[in-house]
Amino acid sequence: MNPDLIIRPERAGDEDAIHALTASAFESMPFSDGSEAPIIRALRRSGQLSLSLVAQLDDRIVGHVAFSAVTIDGRANGWFGLGPIAVDRGIQRSGIGRALVASGLATLRERGAAGCALIGNPAIYSRFGFESDGKLTYEDLPSHLVQWVRFFGPTPRGALKFASSFEAGNY
Repeated sequence: MNPDLIIRPERAGDEDAIHALTASAFESMPFSDGSEAPIIRALRRSGQLSLSLVAQLDDRIVGHVAFSAVTIDGRANGWFGLGPIAVDRGIQRSGIGRALVASGLATLRERGAAGCALIGNPAIYSRFGFESDGKLTYEDLPSHLVQWVRFFGPTPRGALKFASSFEAGNY
């Protein structure tokens, strides 16, 4: 990874760069419906964006990750959702995404979060300690895609629900 890479919290003025980066990063992904960048704007607008980190290289934002509170079986219990996460298409697979996730998880842990959940590829997220035991579910998705990493407290069980900004019509 580039030693000049800086991971820092989002600050005022970063919004348009984050939007453009996210839209571009997901543009060619077959699983994307194009909602990722608008979701981040909606999270920010609604006050649901709990943690927003950017990766900066040579004064340019080249990566971003968002975290927002989630509920499990309708209860807010200190759990957060990871995503969307985006890295500039020209430098993906260079460690930027890993650095963003690791920094975000460390920050959540320091803030006393119970854990973090996501929908994603187990081959990618297992390296951060994410796992799936089939007891945390999300709609009708296969259980292996619904993953979590626990910082403290009980293992998550039940129906995962992301912030309302993720719902169609709210972004």
